[in-house]
Amino acid sequence: MAPAGLSLGASVLCLLAWALLATADRVYIHPFHLLVYSKSSCDQLEKPSAASPPDPTFTPVPIQAKSSAMDEQALREQLVRATRELEAEDRLRAVNVGMLLNFMGFHMYKMLSETRSAASGAVLSPVALFGTLTSFYLGALDPTASRLQAFLGVPGEDQGCTSRLDGHKVLSALQTIQGLLVAQGGAGSRARLLLSTVVGLFTAPGLRLKQPFVQGLSSITPVTLSRSLDLSTDPDLAAEKINRFMQAVTGWEMGRPLTGVSPDSTLLFNAYVHFQGKMKGFSLLPGLQEFWVDNTTSVSVPMLSGIGTFHYWSDTQNNLSVTRVPLSANACLLLIQPHCAPDLRQVEAVTFQHTFLTWMKNLSPRAIRLTVPQLTLKGSYDLQDLLAQTKLPTLLGAEANLGKISDASLRVGKVLNSVLFELKADEGEQPTESAPQPAGPEVLEVTLNSPFLLAVLERDSAALHFLGRVSNPLSAA
Repeated sequence: MAPAGLSLGASVLCLLAWALLATADRVYIHPFHLLVYSKSSCDQLEKPSAASPPDPTFTPVPIQAKSSAMDEQALREQLVRATRELEAEDRLRAVNVGMLLNFMGFHMYKMLSETRSAASGAVLSPVALFGTLTSFYLGALDPTASRLQAFLGVPGEDQGCTSRLDGHKVLSALQTIQGLLVAQGGAGSRARLLLSTVVGLFTAPGLRLKQPFVQGLSSITPVTLSRSLDLSTDPDLAAEKINRFMQAVTGWEMGRPLTGVSPDSTLLFNAYVHFQGKMKGFSLLPGLQEFWVDNTTSVSVPMLSGIGTFHYWSDTQNNLSVTRVPLSANACLLLIQPHCAPDLRQVEAVTFQHTFLTWMKNLSPRAIRLTVPQLTLKGSYDLQDLLAQTKLPTLLGAEANLGKISDASLRVGKVLNSVLFELKADEGEQPTESAPQPAGPEVLEVTLNSPFLLAVLERDSAALHFLGRVSNPLSAA
């Protein structure tokens, strides 16, 4: 394994050292025992049996085949139902995966932000990122499977069965994490938060996919669209067809549509995420307001404003302030603003790292009038590019063993993660966390009218669903 992958896994293991010490005189328990195969599962897998039949396969239908439009409210209700009867082990597994995906998210966000200028935005979904890599793990055989497991942060120990990551458990935990984010109020309630994930598997004509692999993706996304098209003759036309197809199915206009498909690709894996959050008690200000992209340039944008008791912290050492805004009973929006706009890069460097969530203990209730842009952030990134930056350009390259996806010799092209992030007003309720609506001169004015950072946190699993940099609310990331 390349050093970058080992470094990521080693950082996670440092947090689990207490678990190893606590069990030093007992039967060994894998630090991620809830995510690996159990002894009984291993006994079943290793039990001698007659030759099992090969996995059933299918050929994806052509991309021209008609597809039904997606029902996002139905997808939300499906996520809500999945959280109704969670047991303690399910919740603990979600916390395990939440920690891993946060580390992965910080690591890859750093790679992404370094490729973008300070004047451009960035938005990344650690959940989608981790889910994409776990999906490939689900379809991989050794040595690719072992390398992916190490990069995901789960040690393989002696490579025995009980040290092997169970991809189905991880994807199920990711479904729990998604459900916890949107589950406030139950399936039939008025949705303040929407979260939808769609995966597109685009293959060369005639390539057969294994059914167990595609069915296994249902936990992370109930909508997996498998389509075939000619990727080699005219790659630009193929990319255009994929973009049109996905927009027709989802209704979403994503930023940076797919381009530059490699003509020798036989498989493209595209994950699309839509998040819509409504800020309770906030109103849309009349007219457009100024947002200062830099010291000399401003743009006119719609702004939301609300007054309430929010948790706040001004960090004079790092020249930043953090405001926590509740989006639901389980979810909150974290807004990070540099004290001086030109310091955004320095603030970004100290913010999105493994100590980020420990900052939450510094926040305290404050009466605040908060003004923030109404946001529609669009961002796309190729995971292959981020892997190359982490010195792992071949992890999903031509030599990758993906024998659980297809018996064919796959050549994975783009591995695209696209995010559509929307933040709107919800004027139906007051934005109060712990106190009545404040009034008077003691109200602190917090106005985000210059570049800032944001994150969306689900509290039960401590999973960060989104990390972002808003440099210009009118431009795509």
